[in-house]
Amino acid sequence: MDGSETPIADTVSSVSESIPCRESQIKLLLSLFGEKRCMTVPAIFAYGHTATGKSAVINSILKTCKLPHVLVNCVECYSSRFLYEAVLNGLYTNNGRQKPETPVKCENMNDFVRLFRHTCMDLHLQNETVYIVIDKAERLREMDANILPAFLGLQELADGNVCVILLSEIVWEKFRCGTGFQEPFIVQFPDYNKDELLRILVRSAPEGYSAEFYQMYLSLVLSVFHIVCRNLSELQHLAAINFRKYIEPIKNGEATESDSRKLWKNFEPHLKKALQTVYLREVSSTQWERMLEESDAGKMMTQQGLSSRTHVELPYYSKYLLIAAYLASYNPAKSDKKFFSKHSDKHKKSKVIKKQERTNNHMLGPKPFPLDRLMAVFYAIVEGKVAPTANIFMQITSLVSVHLLSQVAGDDQIDVPKYKCLVSLDFIKSVARTVNFDVVRYLYDFV
Repeated sequence: MDGSETPIADTVSSVSESIPCRESQIKLLLSLFGEKRCMTVPAIFAYGHTATGKSAVINSILKTCKLPHVLVNCVECYSSRFLYEAVLNGLYTNNGRQKPETPVKCENMNDFVRLFRHTCMDLHLQNETVYIVIDKAERLREMDANILPAFLGLQELADGNVCVILLSEIVWEKFRCGTGFQEPFIVQFPDYNKDELLRILVRSAPEGYSAEFYQMYLSLVLSVFHIVCRNLSELQHLAAINFRKYIEPIKNGEATESDSRKLWKNFEPHLKKALQTVYLREVSSTQWERMLEESDAGKMMTQQGLSSRTHVELPYYSKYLLIAAYLASYNPAKSDKKFFSKHSDKHKKSKVIKKQERTNNHMLGPKPFPLDRLMAVFYAIVEGKVAPTANIFMQITSLVSVHLLSQVAGDDQIDVPKYKCLVSLDFIKSVARTVNFDVVRYLYDFV
């Protein structure tokens, strides 16, 4: 930056104050941007997981340095036409100019390059670097084949000082394809470590409580959640909705801010239950607070709390697949004939084992089962005739992806994949009730 503009050190300090723990990325980006009227790198690829500060850092730098820019999101601009038009029209609004009377229309990349040059001349930006920030850039791979190479080489195509910044959650190697294109400068935004998360979260300490007290609370939250969740936004949400439970003994006059042991003893069971709901957002924060109030007043049983996860929306056949998986996990294979064969005499007593002598399968946990057994149980319990289409097998994959089933590793996994059911008895009872299926009647432990 030249002498009339904000010095780099001041910019780093200003941006870091609002977005801490990203000093190295801020310095690197500022060095790449250079001075306002100097040529900069044609393209920058910034990647990192959700909530690692990519968009926030880029936006803050561009606004602090008052650089001409436009930000577009590929989720909103889901086609190449919408993307071109969003960039061209956004240049006017983002740089203090009124939009043209009729919005700019653009159908293809050739028109975009021509109209981009015209827009820069109209806004008197020929001598300044114009920054085009494209968020969710991985969606570009689903658009026209030429759109990604063209944006990476836009500086050459437009014969002007323009820098395209791509923001993504996936690595650059996933963008490479058969056609050659110009490589961008890559900037990584790594996940925040535990100390950095603590430093960021403590900035949102509620009024009426000291930063030291809130930091102690956050340390407890991170000690439980950091193993399974590194997402800053999710941790902020969890810290906010659970703080009320943590300070409950203080509000009731049973403890003070210094009674950390008593506060933890009251808070620990609640925190472990909340661990089961990470990322689910089954209810809003307001509903969650209302549920806590009802629970405290004795109007609500623990099993009805959010952490029980006894209500979930699944497709019709997915419910039967999940029930079949539960039966296959907790019933011995030899019992399938007894429960599901039409010619089996369920009331035959000659080979019945006394209940006291049985091994309780629910105490031992779920057992793995092969795919063919799952399908056999499924077709035995489902109502009506169901063709074995790809849709059925896709629903099994979906159940695995949402962690209701798990695929068990094995040497013959390709030929005979094996699965294991991960849900509880209360959960499967709830699912079975939605399809009027008496699951307990088919469980070996309860016969």
